[in-house]
Amino acid sequence: MSMFDDKKYKNKLAPTHIYIRRSVIAFLIAASFLSFSLAIGVWGYFYFAGLPLIDSLLNASMILGGMGPVDILKNDSSKLFASFYSIYSGIAFLSSIGVFIAPTLHRLVHKFHIDDASN
Repeated sequence: MSMFDDKKYKNKLAPTHIYIRRSVIAFLIAASFLSFSLAIGVWGYFYFAGLPLIDSLLNASMILGGMGPVDILKNDSSKLFASFYSIYSGIAFLSSIGVFIAPTLHRLVHKFHIDDASN
């Protein structure tokens, strides 16, 4: 039995403590994935662009959040990294948001189905 699979609550809305547990787990998964993605960006800007760590963190955070780069990149390898990291970051951010809101959407849809079944 997985942490998201509670068979005894199959036909009724799960209690609040189960919903909160699912939400916390989803938050931790999303935060871990975003932290890993941020670490990739910091390393890339540090390694390829030769930026100090604080500037690498700023650039990676801005790209991951969808705002865009801060520093001008001077060599081709840093520009290639920034291009691929930007594409990756867009997918990573949206995927993390999806994982984070999944328990709430699941509960909402399940509630509508329970209401429909009782009528």
